[in-house]
Amino acid sequence: PASLIILLVLNFFWAASLSAYKVLGANLSVGGIVTLRFGIAGLSLLLLWPWVPGIAPRGRDLLVTCGMGLIVFTLGHRLQVYGNSLSLASNTSVLTAIEPLLAGIAAALFLREHIGPRRMVGFAFGLLGVVLLNGVWRADFHWVGLGASPIFMSSFICEAAFSIVGKPLIARAGPVKVVALSLLVGTAANLLIDGRQTLAAAVALPGPQWALVLTLAWVCTAFGYAFWFLVIREGEVSVAVLTIYAQPVFGVLLARVWLGEQLHWGQFWGSYAIVIGLLIGLSRQIQRPPRSVVGKTSR
Repeated sequence: PASLIILLVLNFFWAASLSAYKVLGANLSVGGIVTLRFGIAGLSLLLLWPWVPGIAPRGRDLLVTCGMGLIVFTLGHRLQVYGNSLSLASNTSVLTAIEPLLAGIAAALFLREHIGPRRMVGFAFGLLGVVLLNGVWRADFHWVGLGASPIFMSSFICEAAFSIVGKPLIARAGPVKVVALSLLVGTAANLLIDGRQTLAAAVALPGPQWALVLTLAWVCTAFGYAFWFLVIREGEVSVAVLTIYAQPVFGVLLARVWLGEQLHWGQFWGSYAIVIGLLIGLSRQIQRPPRSVVGKTSR
């Protein structure tokens, strides 16, 4: 329970990153935001390397770790930041609710995780909340809005792969070291793409925006991704991803307070449905009958 509460707090910061991207976009390019965020996070974990527990990935695990760094911290987040720049922060916040559905399905297919009835109800209420947040009854609603920004949503495939591929990997290597190496590889690729322009823009970056970059790097990335791996190493991915349903709630409110974007009543009822889904989905799961386990071992 304590881990899930911390994940919910982290989801507040991850939701805030979508509004932060809007602010940083005034001075940094898409590549600049990604390069600075993950570069600082990677260097910070590298400095802590001697005190990080666990062994570093080796052999095939090392190659997988490097590949995840390129997929998530170079490709995936460039798609996410660029897609976010094409729409309102409140709209992209709503779209984040698609990620737990994708990750939950992938966990069932590839990790053979059992999705219990309560978890399924939690997913259902989360999706209902997304529909309500979009205001399907409003005269100005367009169904295409539910599938808006395919560029933004494609980044969820990269994020889901990070959890699904990473879970068996962190059973053999230290989770924080896996994250650190992934960040460093992703940063190396980002620097090759637009490192010179990013460094030039960083010199002229105002103090408040540097504070945003450091928060994204240290809280959302270095601590956030490391803690996520620590949670899914001990628990199930399909449980942890349910906490992502909190992001639309936090993101819509932050877009209103921080960026002044307009809200509607559907966002209130959608948030209410998502909270109900979280309470049900994160409660004690209905377990499989013990005899099924006995049957497997007897065979």
